[in-house]
Amino acid sequence: MGKVYLIGAGPGDPDLITVKALKAIQQADVILYDRLVNQELLAEAKRDSDLIYCGKLPKLHLMKQDTINHLLVKYGKKGKNVVRLKGGDPFVFGRGAEEAVALAKNGVAYEVVPGITSGIAAPAYADIPITHRELGRSFAVVTGHCKNGEPSDIKWEYLAKSVDTLAIYMGMSNLPYITEKLINCGKSAKTPVAIIQEGTTKNQKVVSGTLQSIVHLVEQNKIENPAMIVVGEVVKVGEKLQYLKERYQQQSAEVPALEAY
Repeated sequence: MGKVYLIGAGPGDPDLITVKALKAIQQADVILYDRLVNQELLAEAKRDSDLIYCGKLPKLHLMKQDTINHLLVKYGKKGKNVVRLKGGDPFVFGRGAEEAVALAKNGVAYEVVPGITSGIAAPAYADIPITHRELGRSFAVVTGHCKNGEPSDIKWEYLAKSVDTLAIYMGMSNLPYITEKLINCGKSAKTPVAIIQEGTTKNQKVVSGTLQSIVHLVEQNKIENPAMIVVGEVVKVGEKLQYLKERYQQQSAEVPALEAY
């Protein structure tokens, strides 16, 4: 029997992979990888390693979850070292638990290798702390997309009233619904919101506004998936830090260069 590693590849920047995950990739006989995995990580695989694409696009799953589960069990039983490589963390909206159950039911050894999840990493790269002693003493990770579309079965009323910061995954297509729901459930329309597109990568793009204005700003700036939605007062910290950095850079540029002696 082989072993299957359920690995979190992190939020996009390949340097954010864990040492343990990288070692497993380098030793793998088979790698089943998702769409959001950075291709630089696949370059670390052995030359004879089988790379199997399991990508999922919004509303389009190129490979069904049952098929992925079957392949993991199949290769594990063949004695292969198998890596299931996912963006972020395998147990944070990554279906890793479903795969672990399939492996356990079939007696295939597996190990979960955690990864840095986008709900923390993307805000950090945008200078937004997910927690703050004064502005955010609690946070929740929330899915913005459910099996049948709109996340209508999420208890938005509790999230709106009891959690300081929300990190919402996969919510771009339902952004109008989410913002309206939070406002109707008691969240101030002026609550700060940031959208971070392709967080931690060279293509990162950040737009900030409020629950009332963010839908318009997203359309205006053509923000698309993959993107993380952050709702809460901590967004103001990111805005302040960006302002301070820009001001410092401007002041530095205005200082005349010293003439060489």
